[in-house]
Amino acid sequence: MADPDLPGLLARPLKRAIAREVVALFNDRARGERPVVPSAEGLFPPDAVARRVHGDVTSMLVGGITALLLQMLHPAVLAGVWDHSRFRDDLDGRLRRTARFIALTTYGPRADAEAAIARVRRIHGAVRGTLPDGTPYAADDPALLAWVHVTEAASFLAAYRRYVAPDLPGPEADRYFAEIAEVGSRLGADPVPESRAEAAALLRAMRPALRVDHRTREVRRMLLDRAAARPALAPVQRLTRQAGIELLPDWARRLHGLPDPGVARPLIRAGTTGVARTLRWAFA
Repeated sequence: MADPDLPGLLARPLKRAIAREVVALFNDRARGERPVVPSAEGLFPPDAVARRVHGDVTSMLVGGITALLLQMLHPAVLAGVWDHSRFRDDLDGRLRRTARFIALTTYGPRADAEAAIARVRRIHGAVRGTLPDGTPYAADDPALLAWVHVTEAASFLAAYRRYVAPDLPGPEADRYFAEIAEVGSRLGADPVPESRAEAAALLRAMRPALRVDHRTREVRRMLLDRAAARPALAPVQRLTRQAGIELLPDWARRLHGLPDPGVARPLIRAGTTGVARTLRWAFA
């Protein structure tokens, strides 16, 4: 008689292999990094909407691409990365450190979250320079931090609602902004939106300052054309890049000069939905 659990037994190695590849994306074992263990004593309570939104790997990958494409449209935000980081040599490392910061501030013990925020504030305090037109900039400028914060929050939530919970109630979406406003405020951002309406208003208000130049195009090329850090996940990376572009507001896609997905849109969404379901299965 066949073992009724046989399909599950056969699937376990595949689930472990997928989960291992994904976990390696966000943790550098050579640096002694290990996955962040969720704590009930963090910045957010166990039932926080932020914990749900930030807990889906696929939508965070998609939203992260969208957020980065939006952030680099601000010349001062771009200049801070261009002038003061090693992103050309270690783009994957930079992305991994950002993902780890989000994990620590969302799930880690309060002391670890606060230490991560303090470390980022120290780094920001040393980042200063001058734009090509002579305008000075500083990474700890509250308005620049507000742009980085709102683009991340809006993009993560948009990806979550598209690929995980399209029926997420409006009040819970507003609660997400209100919750993660604490991280934005602790980092020094101002203003910090606490609802969908406030986030949309801030995005509109910042649009006149956005630009594209040769540096924007170079960073965009590196982001979208880089080889996969984990070769086994190359197909997933290609699809999440396409989904991140597709998730961009139309005005941002036009500003970047990126083509409208057009007839490919349903295929991108269907493929990304399939990836999201597979990764949730792997971690179940």
